[in-house]
Amino acid sequence: MQPRAHRLASLLVPSLLLAACGGGSIDSSSPAATPAPVQDSSIASGSGAARSGDIGHSTLSVPVTQPNEEGAALTVSSSGSIDSANPFFRPLGNGRSCASCHEEANGWTIGPARLQQRFEASAGLDPVFRLVDGANSPNARVDSVDARRSAYSMLLTRGVIRVGLALPADAEFTLERVDDPYGYASARELSLFRRPLPSANLRFSSTLMWDGRETLLDAASSLCIKGARPAACYAALEKDLAQQASDAVKGHAEATSALSESERAAIVAFEQSLTIAQQVSKDAGDLSSAGALGGPANLARTDFYFGINDVDAGDYRSGAAFNRNVFNLFGAWRNLGQPQPGPRGGRPQPPSAQDQARAAIARGEQLFNTRPFTLTNVAGFTDTLRPGLARATCSSCHSAPNAGSLSVPRLFNTGTSAAVLRTPDLPLYTLKNKTTGEVVEVSDPGAAMQSGRWRDIGKMKTPSLRGLEARSPYFHDGSATSVEAVVRFYDRRFRIGLTPQEVADLSAFLKAL
Repeated sequence: MQPRAHRLASLLVPSLLLAACGGGSIDSSSPAATPAPVQDSSIASGSGAARSGDIGHSTLSVPVTQPNEEGAALTVSSSGSIDSANPFFRPLGNGRSCASCHEEANGWTIGPARLQQRFEASAGLDPVFRLVDGANSPNARVDSVDARRSAYSMLLTRGVIRVGLALPADAEFTLERVDDPYGYASARELSLFRRPLPSANLRFSSTLMWDGRETLLDAASSLCIKGARPAACYAALEKDLAQQASDAVKGHAEATSALSESERAAIVAFEQSLTIAQQVSKDAGDLSSAGALGGPANLARTDFYFGINDVDAGDYRSGAAFNRNVFNLFGAWRNLGQPQPGPRGGRPQPPSAQDQARAAIARGEQLFNTRPFTLTNVAGFTDTLRPGLARATCSSCHSAPNAGSLSVPRLFNTGTSAAVLRTPDLPLYTLKNKTTGEVVEVSDPGAAMQSGRWRDIGKMKTPSLRGLEARSPYFHDGSATSVEAVVRFYDRRFRIGLTPQEVADLSAFLKAL
């Protein structure tokens, strides 16, 4: 019997992969090599192309799938190939490149399993393990393998980077108390542990970083949130990404020299070219077959613009009202779970295991679009948008069609950093409102660390949902280890009342994205 990875690859339909590209998460300074990806032999044969781990090869043109627990994801590029000589892969400063924290095999971010491999292969000396932000504290001991394993425990177990930010000088709140298990955080520099967001599917983004700190305001821009008071207008995504690249090189890579304009432009163009999605389900097979529209090739053709299908103001271009049916990928599979006609009109046959899996994905899509529940105490939504919108569905926050992102820069507090969810490995911050005296405890103040506003405490961006299975764990702090855990969190948070079957169906759909 073939190994599972090769069986998954053989399910791919070659015609859908002509635009696909391979491309490793290449970091020439890393002692740990990226695991060999699965190649679709029907594509690779006769192509003369080969994957290489060496910086300097101009293109990597063999399409490859990246296996994960639920099947395999695939990246396609609008440029036709992944250029491994792009500055995205070039080590800088402390030896890190962008690819150190954004690996194709991990959905263009990083995850605990792969990080643990890299740690063991390098004795904790891989460039991703650096005190500046990879460690639980910049003062941690790293003079032995055991010390490094302890120092980088949050990165190794949650896949989170420590973001060190000072309390804003003009904040509407004070820091009353800090409970930091690593003995470092203070008002001078809070330690905020956050997952690196994917460097793919950025075309569907309106907000950069969990707290929006790289989402630049621009009063002269036409990209403005309708009805916002005061006016909120934003720079083009290209400007945000260019600033993000510069800040990452200065901060994460500790580089002493800045990127050149051409290097920044090359990184931005590379990132914007990448589209990732799940291509194969281990149970449902090829996600773009039998009338389904899954996979990255279809996603790459999906329209997106600032204000598309906004939940509050409707579509900015067409003027159409918000449409809750955000996803329409798997409608063709909706009836596959029913008995099928027997041969020559004989006794109906039970659906195959594959058809049952496909029907579950289709049911999950319908649940995502249409299952109503009431949002409560979601800052940024229930206190800002029209009251009637609080009777919501999943698509109210993940409203960009077939992408599941948000098309305008809105940040919400759904409670993922609430004190009740805090675990002993996370810091806890007690904040006090200067005017009212109100006190709140959070493991991450979110957007309030940028704005200084009390109402922004705990607010985070809405991430895109495509390629979700490839990039576990989830939430800003990596606290949800599975898609099912995410579904159960929101089921409890908003008292949706999902049955076990509905949890399974909704999870199956999200894993197929």
